[in-house]
Amino acid sequence: MKIAANERSQVLAGRLSEIAGVPLVDTQFRVFPDGEQYLKMEGGDDTVIIVGAVTGDASFVQTLLMIDACGDAEKILVLPYMAYARQDKLFNEGEALSARVVMEALSAGVDRVITVNIHEKEVIGYAKAPATNVTVAPAIGDYIATLGLDNPLILGPDSGAAGFAADVAKSGPWESDHLFKTRLSGSEVEVRPKNLDAAGRDAVVVDDIISTGGTIATAAGMLSAQGARSVSAICAHGVFASGAYMRLKAAGILHVCSTDTYECGCSRISAAGVIAGELEKHLSF
Repeated sequence: MKIAANERSQVLAGRLSEIAGVPLVDTQFRVFPDGEQYLKMEGGDDTVIIVGAVTGDASFVQTLLMIDACGDAEKILVLPYMAYARQDKLFNEGEALSARVVMEALSAGVDRVITVNIHEKEVIGYAKAPATNVTVAPAIGDYIATLGLDNPLILGPDSGAAGFAADVAKSGPWESDHLFKTRLSGSEVEVRPKNLDAAGRDAVVVDDIISTGGTIATAAGMLSAQGARSVSAICAHGVFASGAYMRLKAAGILHVCSTDTYECGCSRISAAGVIAGELEKHLSF
């Protein structure tokens, strides 16, 4: 049994290797002048755990090539992050159901798929192999416990993230809520916790993805104005596009961090533990 990784999951694969005690496959990556991806995997095994965050087109193709390079081996595909997962509905005539296309393509040649906090759980239903979705909420909760915050209030940025916030809060156990938007006038909107008061509290906004960070930055300013002692922002997948990290820090957010499902400089929490736990249900380390 060995672990292989595309270029966007090297750190996570290394951490998973240490936890599981499973060696890594040496993989070489190259790009031809016309943009074609090339890879060569050396020293595979009869079972290969492929860790491949799909963050865009290049990593999508890399992951497909890795699956093929494993040949007849048993293949378990770990998708820490799957681009296109948010394109899970058809809103206009002529659109592609991108989430289905990508999941079907990735899962067609593997024996099992594991996703991590996929944006819409229904997407794993498109998999051509048995698929499960695991959550990093406990790992995020454990990390929050190390920050020295005083009885933090865990907040989802909207009602859709309320369940994720509640799962994170179980680590405390702490109180959880979600942010609620109230329109005060044609141009003025207030954002505050739906049921609890943030005044005097260390507020931690948690979500599955932080992309541009605009909503959380706005919420942070309003929470501070409502008397929150501090505001932090933590997510599973830290995309941080279009200067999002700077936007959040400029908004006065104390801690901005994510897990290593989407590897970046803010990846201070690892998903390796929860992935290893799921793999142990199917494999013997």
